[in-house]
Amino acid sequence: MSKSRVLIVDDQALMRNHMNRLLKNEGYELFFAENGLEAVDKVNEVLPDLILLDVRLPGIDGFEVCQRVRANSMTADIPIIMVTAFDDRASRLRGIEAGADDFIPKPYDTLELQARVRTITRLNRYRRISNEKAKFELVAELSENGYLLINEQNQIVFANHQARLYLKVLAETEFPFPIRFLDLVDQSYQRESAEAWANWPHPPANHQIRYLLRQETARQSVLWLQVDTLQNLVADGETVWVISIRDVTSQIVTRQDMWKFQRAIHHKMRTPLIGMYSGVQFLAGYSQDMPAKDVKELLDTALAHGERLRESVEDVLRYIDTPTLAQGTSRFHADQLDELVAGVVDSLKLEGVRVHIEPDVLQYASAISTESMELILWELLENTRKFHLENNPSVEIELSTNPHKKHTVLVVRDNGRGIPAEHLRKVWEPYYQVEKNFTGEVAGMGLGLSAVASVVWGVGGQCVMRNRSDGEGVEAIVSVPHFVAEKD
Repeated sequence: MSKSRVLIVDDQALMRNHMNRLLKNEGYELFFAENGLEAVDKVNEVLPDLILLDVRLPGIDGFEVCQRVRANSMTADIPIIMVTAFDDRASRLRGIEAGADDFIPKPYDTLELQARVRTITRLNRYRRISNEKAKFELVAELSENGYLLINEQNQIVFANHQARLYLKVLAETEFPFPIRFLDLVDQSYQRESAEAWANWPHPPANHQIRYLLRQETARQSVLWLQVDTLQNLVADGETVWVISIRDVTSQIVTRQDMWKFQRAIHHKMRTPLIGMYSGVQFLAGYSQDMPAKDVKELLDTALAHGERLRESVEDVLRYIDTPTLAQGTSRFHADQLDELVAGVVDSLKLEGVRVHIEPDVLQYASAISTESMELILWELLENTRKFHLENNPSVEIELSTNPHKKHTVLVVRDNGRGIPAEHLRKVWEPYYQVEKNFTGEVAGMGLGLSAVASVVWGVGGQCVMRNRSDGEGVEAIVSVPHFVAEKD
């Protein structure tokens, strides 16, 4: 809690020192001025919560200082206690006309002075907090973002119109809201990531981002809300947190589209493009010296690569047109894993990749599409190569079930370099490139693992990246909901 500011204006050093001794242990931040002009400048500079103003001052007297303070809209509401040796009716009337709030005669009673200062600073700070809260509420009601005030009991004491919509709180609801904020959001959203929410309502550690995620269903689209702790206020000794809620769905979807496009270009278009270009380039240089049969064979090869490129372009467009990666042409089944892994391994030129599928998982279909699983495998397997000293890791891929959660669990385990803990916490964040900070390489756009997380979270799944406990290397664990597959 910040200290109340008190400005002491007196031309006598003895009086300034005496007030300093009286008030310094009361928890105030004290400022001093020796004359009227300095006092006016000091008021504008520090905006004190209270002014203790002597009447007799060199230059301009205390009455003039009081008038100038009241004439300035920024300082007009600051309480002023005039400390004066004048105890006559005319002086008091003049002080009231100048704008003084109270008077303390010299010599003053020290206990009375302390009590008056304590009372006025407390009332003024409460008034300021109330005014700031009123301004906040007025601005917040006009905002497209949701804004909340959360007290120390994790109750909502204010919610603007947009926040009420997000949290499904009726307009006529009175605050403080009886249901705790976290209990309320858990009724409609899942909180991601768990680490970012661990120290709520304080700002998350390591500059992480808090999300509330409404999963995609047949009746409603996915919704991503970013939740930020902006600041905290103090009223009557209680901390009140200012929280913003912002719809970032379009940003998340855009990142997914960028990731899909990047992966589709690299995975589906590069090989046929190189094959077609190499054949045409060879023909351009040597066709006049080649037998017609060989020319025909090269043309047929180039045409085949061109056809494959055309199909790849259509695949790219189909990926981009898919509303979310969770939706696709089909749901992922465990019996598709070997084929998907083989395709990714061939494209990435990996060796030593072993796949193990638990029999129990074969009866289930995943909540994500086959296209989603293919790109997730691509991302995780490319990382195994990236963090291996020779770019040739030994990789174990396991697919199993978690009956308790009704999830399918994919584990990709390698024997490469471990990742420092401070980087492990950030691998699922957008645009964070571990390789830039750890290996010095910058191979992509930093979207891959973030896109994996957004897809998995979007269907109610979980993502974990951790260093192996049984040796060198990293294991990535992706868990997604499943359901019993329909039999043919």
